[in-house]
Amino acid sequence: MLNSKLKLNENCLGKSCKLASQRDSFGEALLELGKQNPKVVVLAADLKNSIKIGKFATEFRDRFIQVGIAEQNMAGIAAGLSFSGKIPFIVSHGAFNPYRNWDQIRLSICYPKANVKIAASHTGFSNGPDGVSAQPLEDISIMRVLPNMVVINPIDSIQLEKTIEESVKIKGPCYIRFSKAETPIITTQGTPFKIGEADILVEGKDVTIVSCGPIIHEVLVAAKNLKAKYKIEIEVISSPTIKPLDTKTILTSAKKTGKVITVEEHQIIGGLGSAVVEILSENLPTPLLRIGMNDKFGESGSYKELKDKYGLSSHNIEEKVVSFLKGLKD
Repeated sequence: MLNSKLKLNENCLGKSCKLASQRDSFGEALLELGKQNPKVVVLAADLKNSIKIGKFATEFRDRFIQVGIAEQNMAGIAAGLSFSGKIPFIVSHGAFNPYRNWDQIRLSICYPKANVKIAASHTGFSNGPDGVSAQPLEDISIMRVLPNMVVINPIDSIQLEKTIEESVKIKGPCYIRFSKAETPIITTQGTPFKIGEADILVEGKDVTIVSCGPIIHEVLVAAKNLKAKYKIEIEVISSPTIKPLDTKTILTSAKKTGKVITVEEHQIIGGLGSAVVEILSENLPTPLLRIGMNDKFGESGSYKELKDKYGLSSHNIEEKVVSFLKGLKD
């Protein structure tokens, strides 16, 4: 079922699937990057331990800056450091970075094309028990609208590590979104990753599903069940890079299946779904369904409870796919 060319984790859909938190991998990836590249500096806004970057702070004391609860100042300092030849990572929860410092990101980082990497943890529903104020569900929208900004939402902890490594190879602003919750490991060290490229995880002929981030696991489970129950063959595309979007891969799949669904742990307004709508409407008008938060705020609850309630669990996706396809036939 899974695309063997991508060297994916064959156990990711079974009971033995391993889980890992992307924020833990983020800390390890930054530490390794710091060892390899002396230009890398890290700035934190009072949440060093929460984002798991304590090892970097201890190992590279002269390249770690704790700015305190001052996200706007953090963005400005990072911009200055970038123009001094450094590669700054500004790190916090997504609810604070980029929400609290969007203006500074826009003018001090994006406008002059400063080489700053913006890392946001605890995104989507992954910080669910802390409630609405701690659930970044609009961040993709506000970041992808910024000129010069690259936006990435990796699929799992391994792909996040590769994202960190690849992000310093591109010069300019980059937004990296990741999860606090432990989520399934879908990729392997042998799985290719390149910023700007989407991957076909499962080949199909009946409908294309484009997704990003850890929620892709729910899509994969839904695709497996839909094939077993209804013989519906889903083409599952992982698009970790939301900007720039891999237009060629998505359009080629849409032309083959004639129907597209997007799934994201984010508002459907302005997110991945909107990005896909834009390229389809301009190049290949196609029946489309967007699955995600439909213009609502979340609430307190576990990661699983919130996915269930707001229609992002595999069984929800299955029902919506069947209904969507039935509606096209009626």
